[in-house]
Amino acid sequence: MLDRRTLLIGTGAAVATLGAAATPAAAEDVTRVLLQEHPSPAPGWDTAQTLVEIPRGEASGRHSHPGVEVGYLVRGEVRMEFDDHRPPLHLRTGDPFFIPTGVIHNAVNTGEETTMMLSTYVVEKGKPLVTTY
Repeated sequence: MLDRRTLLIGTGAAVATLGAAATPAAAEDVTRVLLQEHPSPAPGWDTAQTLVEIPRGEASGRHSHPGVEVGYLVRGEVRMEFDDHRPPLHLRTGDPFFIPTGVIHNAVNTGEETTMMLSTYVVEKGKPLVTTY
């Protein structure tokens, strides 16, 4: 049975580490629910899968991950903004996305409903899953 924990990534959120307990977010906050985590086949790396929800008109806040993020937009619309000068991605329900290691990004909900994203990470063992800026 999976142990699901809510990790905060919204404004003012603390850095979330894999396996860390967290306080549930207020309704207006962005949430990240840890669905599963496992050691990666590559030594020194972990895998994690999360379900991220961003309320209408909200943004995830600028953040990065210590490994790659492979994602899928389950519901809604998002403008994915990047600090490394690449153009923003405009994503809709059913679109996949990929965020390289360490790239600072921000997901802005541009739709009319709460956005839901499924994200899988391969990250360095012992590093925070999310670092906010």
